[in-house]
Amino acid sequence: MTAAAIPHAEVIGDPIAHSKSPLIHGFWLEKLGIAGRYGKSLVHGPDLGAFLEGRRQDALWRGCNVTVPHKQAVMPFLDRIDPVARRIGAVNTVVHDGDHLVGHNTDAAGFLEPLLPLLATRHLYRMARILGAGGAARAVAHALAGEGFTLVIAARKLEQAEALAAEIEGVDTHVATLDHFARPTDFAFDDREGILDIVVNTTPLGMTGQPPLPFDYSHVPPGALIYDIVYAPLETALLGEARARGLVVVDGLAMLIGQAAAAFRLFFGQPAPRQYDAELRALLTA
Repeated sequence: MTAAAIPHAEVIGDPIAHSKSPLIHGFWLEKLGIAGRYGKSLVHGPDLGAFLEGRRQDALWRGCNVTVPHKQAVMPFLDRIDPVARRIGAVNTVVHDGDHLVGHNTDAAGFLEPLLPLLATRHLYRMARILGAGGAARAVAHALAGEGFTLVIAARKLEQAEALAAEIEGVDTHVATLDHFARPTDFAFDDREGILDIVVNTTPLGMTGQPPLPFDYSHVPPGALIYDIVYAPLETALLGEARARGLVVVDGLAMLIGQAAAAFRLFFGQPAPRQYDAELRALLTA
């Protein structure tokens, strides 16, 4: 079988050069001895439909991961959308199933994966402050709502936060602007015993080449967990300050690897070899 005649998948976005997905999937393919490859393609918004139609004609194309800014824009070009992705309103994985393109969302499961030990514990109350209202934020908000969190959703424009909050059912939701969290507050937090507080950055702010995330730690309850889905750099300013304050942190590689593992199974029909996670992390951070 030639290199061109093997099952293949890829990640698409704009920009895409920074993506670590090819390294992750390539690592797993090699460990499992699967004849396959995984690449990346720069796809501009106006070309998205034509790109997918072209890939549809390739019987060996297993699908693609979808990153910014296409997670919502891709949906009209798909034949079916998985119920989880439909509920979230964003697709990060497209699977080529026969003649059909099927949209999935593995971001939600990938986001929750490092939190599962905490979520296995009962809490008196759970609250999450979610910074951002884009495609990743949608997955995070729905995932945390499913775990019984009260949500505070903050976006650059209040109407963006309001639109996402209106879609979340079954839990209390509140909205704010990102500017609100950039300004100091003198709010006096009450006793947080038995309470799980999480602050999540789902914006690209703090990523290499982006402005820093303006955030004042007076908004963080004592003992909160700080989760930044940015993975380049791995240690963002948000996480660096959290560590300095003695808070528990989760970095962006946790979600990246978790969502990639779910997508890998969809593309290549086998579970990712997670016993090599430590080796993979070392490779990703080299």
